[in-house]
Amino acid sequence: MLGDIDVLKNKQRVREVLGYLPQEFGVYPRVNAYEMLDHIAVLKGIINAKERKELVLALLERVNLLQHKKKSISGFSGGMKQRFGIAQSLIGNPQLIIVDEPTAGLDPGERNRFYNLLSEIGENVIVILSTHIVQDVKELCPNMAIIDKGKLLFAGEPVKALSDLEGKIWEKSISKSETERYQKEFQLISSKLVSGQPLIHIYSETDPGNGFKKAEADLEDVFFKAISL
Repeated sequence: MLGDIDVLKNKQRVREVLGYLPQEFGVYPRVNAYEMLDHIAVLKGIINAKERKELVLALLERVNLLQHKKKSISGFSGGMKQRFGIAQSLIGNPQLIIVDEPTAGLDPGERNRFYNLLSEIGENVIVILSTHIVQDVKELCPNMAIIDKGKLLFAGEPVKALSDLEGKIWEKSISKSETERYQKEFQLISSKLVSGQPLIHIYSETDPGNGFKKAEADLEDVFFKAISL
């Protein structure tokens, strides 16, 4: 249920209260931000010109783009385009917004600004964030789900997921030639190169010995543990 809407039985009503920001979206190359938002508002059924103008200006101000309203969107930075995308997704006062890979390609400063914007929006609207970037989940999500090949592997609070792994993640630096052996002997959940050497994380409820050291679990461990089952 979404409010009083049965999402399985009334898909049209869901669409009416849905906002969506895709990972990438096309724009008319010579159309500025104000004109594009105005056009989208018309497509969403906002016919009254005065009402539309007030809405567009308010949305541009909300995403900190009002000073760029006459600038072509094709000239926006990645972060500005994403903020514009959020503005268009808010037209029509949606109850639910789906955001797909919103911070991919953003520099750290733009990413932080986008985090702040999504956090503010999430106070009044349900936001579903689809991302492979663990930092996005850490910064934004009070609840998360891990889905692999259409199968739900985990659903719950990130804090709960981390507490479930407390004391059960172990790490060790090994040589590249040893990787296959460790995969066979232990429940290896991840491996990354550190100074040219594989640093492996394994899952074990007891001390595995063999030179392993206890590691502090993070959300990457939660993800890799879930998909390794």
